[in-house]
Amino acid sequence: MEKLTPNELAFIALANEYCHALEQAHASESRDQFVAQMLKLLPRLYITINDIEDDTYSEEFIDPALEEDVYDLVRERVAQIMAEEDIYLEVFMEDMKYSDTPIATSISENLADLYQEFFNLIHSIQDALTETQHEMLCQCKINFINYWGQTLCNVLRALNSAYYR
Repeated sequence: MEKLTPNELAFIALANEYCHALEQAHASESRDQFVAQMLKLLPRLYITINDIEDDTYSEEFIDPALEEDVYDLVRERVAQIMAEEDIYLEVFMEDMKYSDTPIATSISENLADLYQEFFNLIHSIQDALTETQHEMLCQCKINFINYWGQTLCNVLRALNSAYYR
């Protein structure tokens, strides 16, 4: 029986740590503490997913397990922590190419989008066979390339700016 690679196990652990951090976030938490935690986790997630080999064609589907009210709760908590620092101008959105005005987005929504991706992965992977887990991680890497990798980079830039301002 094939085992998951150390990189795959590391990514699962980091994704779980990220989900736990957002689930435990509260408005009473210091913005600087929260942002510092995100600035430590997000680059590690980026590096670790890049180290996962995606040589397997994945037919596995990562089930959407996150309920909308939980997503909204996570987003709202982060918005409360970030307060006036939550909204930032986005320059890497596809729509920006065709816009004469700046496009705003929020740190809270970006972090909640990442939370949704990781929550769904953790929920789907926990009881799966090792081969299926590997395929789900490959699918997560495909999702990273096509979607959430840019989101992670964009929000990392905004968090860096908020932290060092």
